[in-house]
Amino acid sequence: MSEFFSERLGATGINKHYLLGHDAAAALLIDGRLVAAVEEERLNREKKTTDFPTNAIDWCLKEAGITFDDVDLFAFPWNWSPQVLDETLDGIRNSPLPEADKAGIGGTIADLFDQVVSHEAMLADFEARTGHRPDPAKVRFVPHHLAHATTGYYLAGMTDAAFVVSDGRAERFSTLTGEIRDGRITVFEDTVTGSEYSIGTLFSSITRFLGFVPNNDEYKVMGLAGYAGPPSPNPFVEQLLVLHDDGRYSFSKPLRTNDLHSHDALFEEYFGPFEDTLEYTSRVSAAAQEMLNVATAHQVAHLEKRTDLNLLLFEGGVALNCLNNTPMFEGSRFEDMQVSFGASDTGITIGAAAHAWLNDPGTDPAHIREAAAAPVTPYLGPVYDEAAIEEAIEGFSDRVTGLRLDEGEIVDQAAQLLTEKVVIGWFEGRVEHGPRALGHRSIIANPGFSDIKDIINTRVKHREPFRPFAPLVLEEQAPEIFDMGRKTNSPYMTFVFPVRDEYRDRIPGAVHVDGTSRIQTLTDEGTPRLTALLRKFIELTDTPCLINTSFNVAGEPIVCTPTDALNCFLGTEIDYLILGNHLVTKKS
Repeated sequence: MSEFFSERLGATGINKHYLLGHDAAAALLIDGRLVAAVEEERLNREKKTTDFPTNAIDWCLKEAGITFDDVDLFAFPWNWSPQVLDETLDGIRNSPLPEADKAGIGGTIADLFDQVVSHEAMLADFEARTGHRPDPAKVRFVPHHLAHATTGYYLAGMTDAAFVVSDGRAERFSTLTGEIRDGRITVFEDTVTGSEYSIGTLFSSITRFLGFVPNNDEYKVMGLAGYAGPPSPNPFVEQLLVLHDDGRYSFSKPLRTNDLHSHDALFEEYFGPFEDTLEYTSRVSAAAQEMLNVATAHQVAHLEKRTDLNLLLFEGGVALNCLNNTPMFEGSRFEDMQVSFGASDTGITIGAAAHAWLNDPGTDPAHIREAAAAPVTPYLGPVYDEAAIEEAIEGFSDRVTGLRLDEGEIVDQAAQLLTEKVVIGWFEGRVEHGPRALGHRSIIANPGFSDIKDIINTRVKHREPFRPFAPLVLEEQAPEIFDMGRKTNSPYMTFVFPVRDEYRDRIPGAVHVDGTSRIQTLTDEGTPRLTALLRKFIELTDTPCLINTSFNVAGEPIVCTPTDALNCFLGTEIDYLILGNHLVTKKS
């Protein structure tokens, strides 16, 4: 497959993100219970890898103690069917491209289907990479957006819900809405929007225009948006975005397939030639953020008229835009809105597996009821026992010292250290799934110091100084500290809330320039040790939050193994490392 992309698609600009997404991962359900899931990047150490998830698949099987022969259903979160090929070729034939270009691209796309993304090609690739050829009767190809919708539905406890799915593109589309009732999806077909009007791809184009990496750095644009208000009038809203009465949106200038430069001239027409200044980049970012908010609010306003359901699920890469999620929910009539920890492409393997299981005639209804009642946790990846941790520490014995403590002592010691201006790597339990560090592979600090954000950004994370950090807060205390509106929790850092005035000076390190925070709410049931740490820290300091950011440096995946954690610890100015029940310090 790699040879095809390098030899045949280089001239067209088409890449694997366009066809097979990114964030490769694997997940395993047993009788409907999610028992294992991990992203390939955590194991192969290639951030946002598009590689086949060989390591992730192997780990899931080993974790469950099974082999390929024990698997009843194999689910793929894409469905490049012959119909999709025909529709894609029709779109090329009807495009304004020169005839010679149409013929060349059409021929390449046809070969691509045959050799890379057709059902047969994907099964052959599976066999080549794993040594196992699944029985075709056991294979399910789930359309990408339906996998996204089912991820949200499954992780929300399989409660009937309306949904919006929005990302860069799926097989042919970028966004759609619908309902899920009793595990069955109804797509409102008239809301389906083609990839030429993808708000996700447009946001990626703006990300690239501002000098960042598309499909990776969109959160930087979100961070910059807080430094300026959107221009009025906003050319993105007034001149580019077109809202339709049926709830869809389009652009006055459609995107060119997989060409993130197609609107550069338009961006410069709107805002002037690119300037690498905070004033310029924040103004464009704020304009882009407002456009995204307006587009998705328009979708939701139409959706809420078509459904009597009261829960809204928002999934797909666009759902990671937490600046959009809060106003999207607050402006709706829905009683609750959920964005899962698997909202991006990291989670679609969960949704594909759940979709295949829910729609299989052999599925036991009792197992559906049991799975719906079982709590779902994001902590689904590899775990390392104390013996593995001690072995890793021993491998660095010339550079670190590890002191083993009991459970209570490690919490008390860490809380005491955090009363000072220090940065701690926190490593415990199973690796969390998804793009956010949710407290098992985190860097934590005291937000009471006004300069702690700069310390972490420059000395530890090696990233831009404008980047904000998320606060950990007890769920029962969150509404006192943050203006949460109708939300009562935010366990996955998917919503942003204003910090109440009386707390801004108490947690300056966790407050963004616009006075907001992207919070993670904690409970004793969900994260017992981390919650115990926060309770002890509050007792010692009367500061109600801790800073939480991912345990990695810019450009690298979040750490997975104890060795990963030790390498990151030694390669940065992190002061202390809590590695399981070990307090690790640097000898130097």
